[in-house]
Amino acid sequence: MTSTPIPEQMTAVILDSYNGADALRVVQRPVPRPGPNEVLVKIAASPINPSDLMFLQGLYGFKKPTPTVPGFEGSGTVVAVGSSTGLMGRYLAGKRVACVTQQKGDGVWAEYTTTMVNFALPLDDAVSMEQGAMSVVNPLTAVALIDLAKKAGHKTVINTAAASALGLMMHRLGQQEGMEVVGIVRRAEQVVDLKQQGVAHVLNSSDPDFNQQLRDLCHQQNIRLAFDAVAGDLPQLLLAAMPAHSRVTVYGGLSQQPVQVNIASLIFEDKVVDGFWLGPWVGQKNLLQNFLIWRRAQKLMRSALKTEIRSRYPLSQAQQAVHDYESQMTGGKVLLAPGM
Repeated sequence: MTSTPIPEQMTAVILDSYNGADALRVVQRPVPRPGPNEVLVKIAASPINPSDLMFLQGLYGFKKPTPTVPGFEGSGTVVAVGSSTGLMGRYLAGKRVACVTQQKGDGVWAEYTTTMVNFALPLDDAVSMEQGAMSVVNPLTAVALIDLAKKAGHKTVINTAAASALGLMMHRLGQQEGMEVVGIVRRAEQVVDLKQQGVAHVLNSSDPDFNQQLRDLCHQQNIRLAFDAVAGDLPQLLLAAMPAHSRVTVYGGLSQQPVQVNIASLIFEDKVVDGFWLGPWVGQKNLLQNFLIWRRAQKLMRSALKTEIRSRYPLSQAQQAVHDYESQMTGGKVLLAPGM
């Protein structure tokens, strides 16, 4: 079933090898056709996320055979429906959707992509295509992390890389839930910016007395949970600063360094380091739970879960777009827009 004419060829960004942005090139290739239980989406926009950078370098949780089209999330319109999609496939035909990539097959940095019918999520009319393109990875991660903290009874938590799009979402969502999210950043100007946005406590990890500031704050406010997007030596700094029986949950690896932990913290202070990956968290929910989470996130897309956009690039400038994002990962998202 098709709703609009579909061309034979499309523009796509492909990754030739796991060597970062320099291994990207733009090609013409056949438009894919949806298979059983799949839909074809004409892509409107796709963001560049830290997870995309990890994938380009072969550091993500899985690799795909190359050449492959990168891109984990985007938005667009369902223009064709494969077989065996049932009522949901018929409902999605012609609808605006957010879509996410699969572990197998190509991603969304292309004019068209196929995805499983349950990976195409209808967008509210009030959500723009650009905001819809960024409505899965960061918003649902923010919802998940704040939900985990709330269920564990924490009133104050720490979050690193707090000036990122996800960091700002966690702050705003925490406020709505009556939870303070203490921000950790790397630059003085980020401290100023976050305080202007209402973050009460912001620490600069580049300050010479950062470790003492962090320890004082953690003990004054009895902070026992930290979320970390950096890895490397930062999880141990967080563990050392917090009281006994504390936890650091690592959800990103911006440093591209392995987590370094002092075994004494784990054994003698009953401290814990664990990890968070959005996919398994969503997979643990039933269909109704995921539906309710998605509807809630959609309603928050214009407030707590809104993402600022710094720049937009056509697919033909994908390599430049990735380098732009790598040079500054705060201050707004970089979008790839096939229609430019």
